Amino acid sequence: MTNLEFCIVRRKAELPATVRVLKALPPGKLDYRPDPKGRTAAELGWMLASSEAALVSLLNTGTIEWKSTPPPAKVEEIVASFERDSEAVNKRLEGLNEAAWQKKGSFLVEGAVVWEDTTEQMVWGFLFDSIHHRGQLSTYLRPMGGQVPGIYGPSADTQ
Repeated sequence: MTNLEFCIVRRKAELPATVRVLKALPPGKLDYRPDPKGRTAAELGWMLASSEAALVSLLNTGTIEWKSTPPPAKVEEIVASFERDSEAVNKRLEGLNEAAWQKKGSFLVEGAVVWEDTTEQMVWGFLFDSIHHRGQLSTYLRPMGGQVPGIYGPSADTQ
């Protein structure tokens, strides 16, 4: 199995858990944040969705131009965006060859390059970052009045 094939397998294993966490966000409580310095639940969920949209751009153009945009008001909109773009990323990855996987890409914030690396490293980096932020978001659920879904197995809320 190549590194690209393994990445596709891992993404397909991780993405359903992310959808479960996003769908577990209690409607009407998306403004929850555990600390004034922290992101709101909506902002974290939208960052997960926006990351997939950024990968679509990377795979189509070789460049990510990160723009912070306000999150949608509804959980369903965040979930729909995440599902649509993660599926598009997976389809695009399935069509890549090794040369495209090793092609250099750029991540820009406000026009400034903040990260340049291979597509391989950027896709893996985004996956790890999403797993991290999914875990962060999962810790918001109980204080918001929600239940934590199973991620790598049952949670105390799903047993």
